[in-house]
Amino acid sequence: MSRWRGRGHPAWIAFLVHRLSGLALALFLPLHFWALGHAIRGEAALDGFLRWTDNPVLKAAETVLVVLLAAHLAGGLRVLALEFLGWRAQQKTMVAASAGIAFATGLLFLLNLGA
Repeated sequence: MSRWRGRGHPAWIAFLVHRLSGLALALFLPLHFWALGHAIRGEAALDGFLRWTDNPVLKAAETVLVVLLAAHLAGGLRVLALEFLGWRAQQKTMVAASAGIAFATGLLFLLNLGA
């Protein structure tokens, strides 16, 4: 059981979110290239693809994607701070700030969808 002892620590959870968000973004890349392929095929293909993406489920997925990107960016900045500033007592604060930045970015993106 001691093997799992540190798994509940906020820094470990931040590490896990950073790695999983990076994996999810990497898995998204083929879909992104597929969408770009529609633009290369011409205006009609791109317009058809954009109409398809006007689905509410895809809009929600787009928001999740933005949150994942923001979480990965904020987590990466946290890792850089660890590398260059060393271990600090404010690790939990840095984890909370990373999570706050990610969710605030997603909320701003979601609010901007209606504009």
